[in-house]
Amino acid sequence: MSYLSNLKPAKGAVKKRKRVARGAGSGHGKTATRGSNGQMSRSGANHRAWFEGGQMPIQRRVPKFGFTPPFKIYYQAVNLYDIQKLADAGRLVENTVTIEILLQTGIISTPNRPIKVLGTGDLSAAVTVNGHQFSKSAIEKIEAAGGKTVTI
Repeated sequence: MSYLSNLKPAKGAVKKRKRVARGAGSGHGKTATRGSNGQMSRSGANHRAWFEGGQMPIQRRVPKFGFTPPFKIYYQAVNLYDIQKLADAGRLVENTVTIEILLQTGIISTPNRPIKVLGTGDLSAAVTVNGHQFSKSAIEKIEAAGGKTVTI
């Protein structure tokens, strides 16, 4: 019968702690598992995790290539089928597609990046579309539906 007073951990579950530098009889005396010579055998020895012992570091050995332009403008794409969905759902105010409506509906993710309207999909609603840029096919389809484009 097991009681709180006679409970023991399972066999092999508890291991004795390794105590270094406690004399020759401990098996970890003299150099205290540090080895005989070298930087890490000295007291106060420490080096950064990425230090490679003086060899050429990996971030300098790996070849660099490519270029990321710092002033590139990343447009958010809005397709005509997205605008048609908004028109069908009645989400447009005065039949106008604005940045605020696109942001609220989740079609664009941030108001800070410019919007480019692309001509993918069909548009049957006569809407006014506000955007920073328009593809040629988008302009043609919007005007064919009786709408107009407004460049912000």
